[in-house]
Amino acid sequence: MSARLSPDVRDVPAPLVWTFDGRFETCLLDVEDTLRRAIVLVGDVSRLALAIDLSLPALKRRLEAGDRLQPAWGRFLERLDRYGLPSAPRIRHRPQPGPLATLVVAYLH
Repeated sequence: MSARLSPDVRDVPAPLVWTFDGRFETCLLDVEDTLRRAIVLVGDVSRLALAIDLSLPALKRRLEAGDRLQPAWGRFLERLDRYGLPSAPRIRHRPQPGPLATLVVAYLH
């Protein structure tokens, strides 16, 4: 049985990209919410590839402001397991300044 695409998947640009800034934990919650919406939009989680880019200068600023990486990061990764993604997201650390996190969702045809 072949996977069926939602009727509007032809209208989905590839890749889908969103940026997030602010408190680390809030960014992770927003990334998860956006991922959930992307899955609904695409309609087929089995062919999604994810990347999350983290800006190291932005992360440093958040840590200096008192944000903590753990336990938020560990909880975020645990929650991602429930979506049935074919693989874990690729995490890329960027030395450039910019938004704290960038979520890239690619649909593999």
